[in-house]
Amino acid sequence: MNKKLIILMVVSLVIFQACEKDEIDPGNEVGKEATINWAAAADSSSSSFIYSYWNPAEAYFQYNNLNNTDFHYWPQAHALDVVVDAYERTGDNLYLTTINDWYEGVKAKNGNSFFNVYYDDMEWNALVMLRAYNASNQERYKTAAISVWNDIKTGWNDNAGGGISWKKDQPYSKNACSNGPACILAARLYQQFGDGTDKEWAIKIYDWEKEYLFNPANGAVYDNINSRTGETQKAWIFTYNQGTFLGSALELYKITGEKSYLNDAQKAADHTLNALVNSNDRLLKDEGNGDGGLFKGIFVRYFTQLILQPDLSDGTRNRYLQFLKYNAETLWKTGTDKNTLLFGPYWKNKPGTTSDLTTQTSGAMLIEAAALLEAESLITN
Repeated sequence: MNKKLIILMVVSLVIFQACEKDEIDPGNEVGKEATINWAAAADSSSSSFIYSYWNPAEAYFQYNNLNNTDFHYWPQAHALDVVVDAYERTGDNLYLTTINDWYEGVKAKNGNSFFNVYYDDMEWNALVMLRAYNASNQERYKTAAISVWNDIKTGWNDNAGGGISWKKDQPYSKNACSNGPACILAARLYQQFGDGTDKEWAIKIYDWEKEYLFNPANGAVYDNINSRTGETQKAWIFTYNQGTFLGSALELYKITGEKSYLNDAQKAADHTLNALVNSNDRLLKDEGNGDGGLFKGIFVRYFTQLILQPDLSDGTRNRYLQFLKYNAETLWKTGTDKNTLLFGPYWKNKPGTTSDLTTQTSGAMLIEAAALLEAESLITN
């Protein structure tokens, strides 16, 4: 039987299971007691995600659900993150097969290499390859992640006081997006393999970003600093930079136990919840399609890890949980087309007939995050 037909049959079954409790909820109102089975919702979301976006012939994720076969390197990492989430949650071979095939497919589409001119793109792919190594025990993922990390380190220079450049041909441009993920990667490599130089790199990168791109007064993370002009772009504050900064702070808290890191993570999270939401409904704001479509999902990934941190106070954890749960309930009950399981850039509105890979990935990340928190008994029905 055709592989995509099998997936479609599975998707149809899990959609019914995930929606069944919604249909008997007469109010179906966001903010009321949740009746969503988040595991079933994630089953339908993630299996549909593979069916709609995965190219099984060439083993990569396509640009959209309408068979636009354009290849974009950096979303491949986040799409595989969703697959790893689903595999860790279910152990389903559907997801393991995708993990197995992704390596060769994405490498081939990227010029038979995982290297790229954008340091942040390589960081994302190194991060997910480390996760794929842990999920699948494939040594090639570990080898590739470390090889990419070694190349990333060449992006550090003294322009603007340090930091890893955004792009190989722009050593003067230092961005939050190329330093937050690098810190997370270095910290995770240290935690897993014990190389002390990785810990040193994580602290060095973090210290630079905190000094040059973080506002300790309100928790805002500025987008970039240009060493040629001396200008810091303070007007650009995005959810994904908030997410990677809090993620890097959290990783260093795990390593050192120093409370200042946990405090920084909470400051970055609180700024997002206070300033990067729609003022009318307190949902994470619409940051568009294309690259912007991925921003909220990246924040959600690291925000979820902060919620799971045992040393967070009960009051803060509950406040964060309610925010994430509210966004997830809104997306699933109001913003999801249950016939196509497509998500849009604003989680209150159903999309049309198409959704970019980036936008769909963010929504799938949110549903998987809710399922993870449900599995940890932090979200209950």
